[in-house]
Amino acid sequence: MVRQRSILSMLFGLLATFLISCSSPTVATVAPSYTPAEIAKIQVYVPEITVVRDRASELEKLIQSSEWIKVGNFIHGPMAEVRLNMTYIIPNLAVQDQSKARQITKDLLGHLVKVDQAATAGNSSQALANYKEAFADVDKFLSLVPSAK
Repeated sequence: MVRQRSILSMLFGLLATFLISCSSPTVATVAPSYTPAEIAKIQVYVPEITVVRDRASELEKLIQSSEWIKVGNFIHGPMAEVRLNMTYIIPNLAVQDQSKARQITKDLLGHLVKVDQAATAGNSSQALANYKEAFADVDKFLSLVPSAK
């Protein structure tokens, strides 16, 4: 009888160990915190991005009036600067946000290329659709950027 109890207790111990090892603990994710120096580094580039974002209606008017050369100039000028500033910000973001930010930057490039192609072809509807997506990408990116305190 003693022998059966020790074997039974050993089996229960192994079963408990197995069940505990199979369970997964809940991991609390901590919101990214930035030092004042990191925020200052990031905020150097943010105003230049927001200035161009605020000029979105200007690009829309250029597309609607079929001023394709000026559309190309806007895409290759201010919007290219926006992409450049975004790439300067990415390494300073929290690690979990960097991959999202890189993807948003790639999406922005794709939409700008499509606007440029539509401008070359004189296709207003395609240019307008991709212009809206491009500025939506800029807004998504800015949502990842920490605000100045």
